[in-house]
Amino acid sequence: MDWIDLILIPAIKSLVFILALLGGFAYLTWVERKLVGRFQLRIGPNRAWKFGLGHPIADALKMVFKEETIPSYTDKILFVLGPALAIVPALVMFAVVPVGPDITLFGRTITMGIADINVALLYVLAIGGLGTYGIILGGWASNNKYSLLGALRTSAQMLAYELPMGLLLLAIVLVTGTLSLMRIINEPMAWYFRIWLLLAFPFFFITTLAETNRSPFDFPETENELVAGFQTEYGSIKFALYYMTEYLHMIVASGVIVSLFFGGYRGPFVDQIPLLGPVYFVGKVLVMIFLFIWVRASLPRVRYDQLMKFCWTFLTPLALIYLAITAVMVVFL
Repeated sequence: MDWIDLILIPAIKSLVFILALLGGFAYLTWVERKLVGRFQLRIGPNRAWKFGLGHPIADALKMVFKEETIPSYTDKILFVLGPALAIVPALVMFAVVPVGPDITLFGRTITMGIADINVALLYVLAIGGLGTYGIILGGWASNNKYSLLGALRTSAQMLAYELPMGLLLLAIVLVTGTLSLMRIINEPMAWYFRIWLLLAFPFFFITTLAETNRSPFDFPETENELVAGFQTEYGSIKFALYYMTEYLHMIVASGVIVSLFFGGYRGPFVDQIPLLGPVYFVGKVLVMIFLFIWVRASLPRVRYDQLMKFCWTFLTPLALIYLAITAVMVVFL
């Protein structure tokens, strides 16, 4: 392998993925506002440009040029580090998600993903855990009781819901025999195993809602109890980075869910026309994002004690039972 394969091609792919994620985040805010508006019988954004498509650009300019302040009573280093530590893991997590089959371009085989590593699921869990530190540090460094409570809720919520999520992922690994998302997508599987794994999707989706702090599990920032939670003291571009992190996590989570349960980029005629793979992948991710938004528009926020009780008394035992049954099926079927 020469320097083109080792350095240039991965660098170009990384740049393309980052730009796509940032652009996707910007217009995902417009999509969510429009969809929630329709759910609530409102029009949604419609002032800036046609159909309101200029709203994300206006928001970006507003956030960049707003006056930036750092309260005097904060831990300034950690206060600035928090948003950066939150958004960087959200960007690099997508590196192991394959968006299409390999293609041949200018005589070189190009993988439609930045990296295909054999521990991709562990990578996603580890990097996702690092992103939690950004929220916790932001709440702690703000030196504000509401921010601190939001940070504490984050740590408890993430630790709790990572357990059933990990158990459900273990069941998938037992069936497929790999931690690589590329191999999970392409692994041949008996029809009854496919149906059995699909039964885990609703519960895995619930854990994903909690891990991404999406409504109705957005307790680290719940405005009716904690003003704005961990981000109470943040404004301008720092607030925008936290806002961006939530949507990036939603995009990455949708990509992982699609790869685990719905065949990723697989679809009709992908083997004959590899460029159809990214089209199928993006379409499935958009459907999953619609589900995230649908849940937000439909369900009220529960109490925090109900969130934790649901995890420890229902979701975790259920995931353990599901894992045990999966192990029996793998051995005897």
